[in-house]
Amino acid sequence: MSTLSDPQSRSFTLSMLINDKRYRSYTFQFVALVLLILAMAYLGSNLVENLRTAGLNISYEFLGEPAGYDINQTLISYTSQSSHWRASMVGVLNTLLVAFLGCIMATIIGVAVGVLRLSNNWLVRQLMSVYVEIFRNVPVLIWILIIMAIFVAVLPQPRDFRGDDADASMVWDMFAFTGRGFYSPKPIFGAGSSVVIAVFVASLIGIFAYRRYTTKMLYEQGKLLPVLWPSLALFFVPVTIAFFIMGQPIALEYPALRGFNFQGGIFMRNSLISLWFALSIYTAAFIAENVRAGILAVSKGQTEAAASLGLRPRRIMNLVVLPQALRVIIPPLISQYLNLTKNSSLAIAVGYMDLTGTLGGITLNQTGRAIESVLLLMLFYLLISLGISAIMNVYNNAVKLRER
Repeated sequence: MSTLSDPQSRSFTLSMLINDKRYRSYTFQFVALVLLILAMAYLGSNLVENLRTAGLNISYEFLGEPAGYDINQTLISYTSQSSHWRASMVGVLNTLLVAFLGCIMATIIGVAVGVLRLSNNWLVRQLMSVYVEIFRNVPVLIWILIIMAIFVAVLPQPRDFRGDDADASMVWDMFAFTGRGFYSPKPIFGAGSSVVIAVFVASLIGIFAYRRYTTKMLYEQGKLLPVLWPSLALFFVPVTIAFFIMGQPIALEYPALRGFNFQGGIFMRNSLISLWFALSIYTAAFIAENVRAGILAVSKGQTEAAASLGLRPRRIMNLVVLPQALRVIIPPLISQYLNLTKNSSLAIAVGYMDLTGTLGGITLNQTGRAIESVLLLMLFYLLISLGISAIMNVYNNAVKLRER
């Protein structure tokens, strides 16, 4: 039974907001929030007053006006008569494209290098250390310019593909690597292709489900089921059967030299490739250190215990070490993904038209709407960064260790 001296039984008073530790932190947070809102309101009103004095006003009507400039790499239809808003969307998609490709390649290279840095082979270990130190300590802008210069200087121009050895200059008569960019086959989707795509997606889901099942059986019953061959069968067999049953609805359009340039296929400019490669190998050096630190954070006794059970080194790494190391690897990995995305704003150095090059570059200079363009630029990058953080945090919560 509570007494008058019991803190829980006392009636609430305003002094408790400061003196009671149960409410003190909320009081300070509320005061800080109010001060922040007042500061932002003051800065906003000051900005509006200064603009009014200068005869200016904030307006986004310019987004509906014709852009009047071309963009060399687009994922959606765009012409110089499209609106500034359309140009901004092209820039957003180009930014997301290089960020997506860069994160995938950086993760693959970073994980491989991080694991090899702990190899028992002295030569491999030292080579990986040299890679990390070189790429981590040189600014990424320099790597972008170096790779771009190599592409332009080393790779042949389309006119060099002419002659008797023109076909031999292409890889498998399907890929062409030129100083202007890379050409690859383009899929052409016909009637029934949606069924093939649906089967392919279902196969991928089946692979993940099967791998989770094999892991569950291994942990719960100690049964070691095959993984590689069933995964390859699920990847190729269903989609191949669906492809022929539907009458081969997906064809390939190959690039071909017509006139002074290649026509057809998928074209990726050398600016996109150089930016993609530079951001990947630069960020991979940091990811490798994160992976190495995560692996070293796992107790050596875990490895010894797994080896005593007869597990081979590869399975020890995949089933014992890496799952425990992910709790250390994922949080800094999120930061590296964000850094890669923000570093993509250096794309203008090689002429790749990303969000900074369109909305924060040509559109800003043509319209003179610096405040509006910069605010939109900040908003787009904020949304992209928050999206990456949200996705990776969901994955982090899914793989983190749970105490029993």
